[in-house]
Amino acid sequence: MSQPDKAKKLTNLQYHVTAEKGTEPPGTGKYLYNRDKGTYNCIVCGSVLFSSQAKYDSTTPGLMGWPSFSEVASSKAVKLITDNSYGMTRTEAVCQKCGAHLGHLFDDERSPTGQHYCINSSALDFASKKTGKEPK
Repeated sequence: MSQPDKAKKLTNLQYHVTAEKGTEPPGTGKYLYNRDKGTYNCIVCGSVLFSSQAKYDSTTPGLMGWPSFSEVASSKAVKLITDNSYGMTRTEAVCQKCGAHLGHLFDDERSPTGQHYCINSSALDFASKKTGKEPK
């Protein structure tokens, strides 16, 4: 999807996060405290990225302000890219299908799997098992 197409359907913050590799302010994301069962999908293309079963409450300092996932929904959901921005080396997580920036992956001994996907709520849409809401 071209950048102008994204801009037509996304809020300014969603566009900033997914297309410009931005970050929403910590503690502000709508899915940070979501406890419903379902799937977290790419806000841009609708691909299933994470299951609610993999969501957990991070207790790692510096990573607690965003939704945390211990693993992806499938091996084809998320692509990992080396990110050398801001004078540090991190692993960027992007949607495998459309390339939208989601957040970053960190090693984290406090995570159930030792991996911590720190993901912006603005990059996600949630499909609840209760309501049957379909992803965008």
